[in-house]
Amino acid sequence: MFSNYLIGLREGLEASLVVCILIAYLVKTDRKDALKPIWIGIGTAVAIAMGFGCALEFGSQELTFEAQEALGGTLSIVAVGLVTWMVFWMRRTARHLKAELHGKLDAALAMGTGALVATAFLAVGREGLETALFVWASVHAASDGTPRPLVGVALGLLTAVFLGWLFYRGALKINLAKFFTWTGGMLVVVAAGVLAYGVHDLQEANWIPGIRNLAFDISDTIAPDSWYGTLLKGVFNFQPDPTVVQVAVWLLYLIPTLAIFLAPTGLLTRKTPQPTPPAVRDKV
Repeated sequence: MFSNYLIGLREGLEASLVVCILIAYLVKTDRKDALKPIWIGIGTAVAIAMGFGCALEFGSQELTFEAQEALGGTLSIVAVGLVTWMVFWMRRTARHLKAELHGKLDAALAMGTGALVATAFLAVGREGLETALFVWASVHAASDGTPRPLVGVALGLLTAVFLGWLFYRGALKINLAKFFTWTGGMLVVVAAGVLAYGVHDLQEANWIPGIRNLAFDISDTIAPDSWYGTLLKGVFNFQPDPTVVQVAVWLLYLIPTLAIFLAPTGLLTRKTPQPTPPAVRDKV
């Protein structure tokens, strides 16, 4: 449940911040007449994202078992790819997000109502579609027959909306760069579990071999239906009997991705050697 809460919070807060920045800019520049097209774009984006999620959930139920596993595995891998790109992008642009959105909004204001709708739709729609896909993949991976994963996502989204409102009112100020760095790091851990589960789905669909070649089996020690087994599955998508391929994919994704993501941004920046002043050379 915690991992799904984190997804809802992390993804929802990005969308909330985008909405707050767009609306606050229009209010401060005395362009309240442009608020209606902005809300139309936002509402359309949310509706499409929800429709996309429903299509994934209900559409997959009509498929055969092998087709369901193939679809689930493929979309899980796609979702992990999108989320990985997103967390790196947000870490790099968090400090400049406001200026970037203001520039796009100025251009849209000059072009007219349709451009405003499109700007709001694209700004929120990208976040919405990514969220719908990753939430579906994560809930599919962590599903335990209870509504807890969806409850976690809903609570995360509600928290994100509340935090966005506090930002808009000026009642809350945090270092967004640090916030997105650390929540992004935790999301990478969640994504690693989703990726491993997606590979398992593809093995179930006979797309990848090795379904019976287990890396280990500690089901007797960590029972999947125990409270700690449920906790590990909910947070890390932990599986007590993973295949060798799953473990290999999990390690190959998590270790380098997390190392690169958490590395200082200036780690690869090399200082240019400064020439020795003439006075110093003369004394040597």
